[in-house]
Amino acid sequence: MEVTPAVPQGRQIIESYGPGRFRVAGTTHAGSVLVFPERTLPWPVAAMADVSLESLAEVIAETPAVEILLIGCGPRLLPVPGALRAALRGHGIGCDPMDTGAACRTFNVLLAESRRVAAALIAL
Repeated sequence: MEVTPAVPQGRQIIESYGPGRFRVAGTTHAGSVLVFPERTLPWPVAAMADVSLESLAEVIAETPAVEILLIGCGPRLLPVPGALRAALRGHGIGCDPMDTGAACRTFNVLLAESRRVAAALIAL
């Protein structure tokens, strides 16, 4: 029985994560990353205190527009400041914080469902 979700070729499946790194679509990335369905970018954020509207500018500018932003907060769930959540909502983006591992798994599921999702993942 096949249990891996069917994802179109070229999509950025998050294959693994570990201390200070992510493996996305066959490429290892050091540090935190922004993952979109078709590309992965380095993200100069080391902690939730560094997450700002400016640090998420690539997410806001993405075309087609991101509808769901998963924020991988590191080893544990932390709240997204209300002002940041409201600013993202003003751009039509809902954000959902969770620990980084959960954000990786959730991204893959939403990607398989062809949702307009992005993940902002703080490295562990």
